[in-house]
Amino acid sequence: MSSSAVEPGTKLAERFRLEDRVHESGGATLWKAIDEVLARPVAVHTFDPDFPRLNEVVTAARAASRLTDPRLTQVFDATEDDGHSYVVSEWVSGETLTDMITSGPLDPERAAALVAEAAEALAHAHEADQAHLCLTPDHLVWTAGSTVKLLGVGVDAVLADVTSDDPARTDAEGLGRLLYAGLTGHWPGDEQESVLPAAPMDDGHFCSPRQVTAGVPGYLDTITCRVLLPESRRGLEPLTTPEGVAEALASVPRPTPMHVAPPPPLPVASSRSEGLDTSAPQHPGTPAPPQHHHHHHQQQPPRQAGGGGMLNKVAMTMVVLLVMVAVGLGAWTLGRSIGNAGTPIAEGTATPTPTAATATREVKPASATGFDPLGGGDERGELALYAVDGKPSTDWHSESYNSEDFGRLKDGVGLMLTLDQSMPVKQVSVDFGSGSGGSAEIRVGDSQDLKNMTVIGKSTEASGKKVFTAESPKKGRHVLIWFTKMPTYQGKYRGTVIDVKVLAVK
Repeated sequence: MSSSAVEPGTKLAERFRLEDRVHESGGATLWKAIDEVLARPVAVHTFDPDFPRLNEVVTAARAASRLTDPRLTQVFDATEDDGHSYVVSEWVSGETLTDMITSGPLDPERAAALVAEAAEALAHAHEADQAHLCLTPDHLVWTAGSTVKLLGVGVDAVLADVTSDDPARTDAEGLGRLLYAGLTGHWPGDEQESVLPAAPMDDGHFCSPRQVTAGVPGYLDTITCRVLLPESRRGLEPLTTPEGVAEALASVPRPTPMHVAPPPPLPVASSRSEGLDTSAPQHPGTPAPPQHHHHHHQQQPPRQAGGGGMLNKVAMTMVVLLVMVAVGLGAWTLGRSIGNAGTPIAEGTATPTPTAATATREVKPASATGFDPLGGGDERGELALYAVDGKPSTDWHSESYNSEDFGRLKDGVGLMLTLDQSMPVKQVSVDFGSGSGGSAEIRVGDSQDLKNMTVIGKSTEASGKKVFTAESPKKGRHVLIWFTKMPTYQGKYRGTVIDVKVLAVK
């Protein structure tokens, strides 16, 4: 069976409908697909049955799914089975760095700001032992929503069969190449990695950015050389980690939308899409955007607008105020509650009527403990606080069991969170990590007695990131993540909670 046996229209997991083949390479195919449960586009990689690194790709994708920096592509699902292995991740729409500089270099500080965001995101990945290893200008995207996205952490290196003895150094140099490309419009690396013209050479080294392009500020030239050409700048400390690059660029003003004139009366987002691919073909017939133009204008133009800009701002403010008054505060509250709800990656729940949508706020649990009422009373309680510390590198997990039903000794085990006071709990988001299978439910109540706690949501898959939403908020001081069947973990069975977020009604 070849990848061509997976055709457009194929549906995976009765949920992800493959639509367009974006790219094929070495037995892996990237698709644009639709998640029919959440009615949104997703990127899906499928693999030939004889793809040589299938296990490694799925493992890398599961590890990448635990990264929480919003500037990194989110991985939603990774499944390995005979004939239909796949990885599902976020579909990112916007302009790649390649798109932005095909007609010439960017404004230097804008280029530096984009790379600074990428460096911070990559430093976060390295803290969790994740690397990229094959950064190109196609991996850095300015999205339709006016944010930076770095595509392909963890996964693309396995797809391309790239490894490194010093991942931090490799990724620092990758960031340096992106900065060089943004400052000069040239690529200081292998020519097959980018459609950009190659960087000019001088005495066996790449020319520095200032030698290639007039107007590059001295400090950005120095930072680029500290990463890429330390031998040409004797006496300067080389930058050898993403964290080092992020710190060096920390003072650069952060990216704002590109100049667009005149502003539309209300924000409009029209975009063409970029997949997750390292070398997706450019869409024919799409003209290269002019240097200071941006397709997607969702915020105010930059500050340096003159009097006309001021008038536009006043007009814009009036429009926004009128709209807010017309629509009323109710819709604004609804919008905020939806905005706070996070990205649901789990089972759909009944669609609430507008009257049921209420403003929520995140509640930090005051304490957490392991919960094992049918065993010894406590289940790895010493790890409980790791589930509420906001760090993706730490977790609470149960004991390891030999079967998913706890050897039939008990009905379940869990993690009990205690809030400061009793409050109406609306939504609980849980990152269960990379196990598979299992079942879990969320219970809320004012006592820690299982019988007196109300179930507000269930999932038959206690893995990855899941969102549980109560149809009507349930008041309680205690929130229990209760495993009724254990997911698999390294040949045994154990439950894991990397992070929990509780939303209560204001």
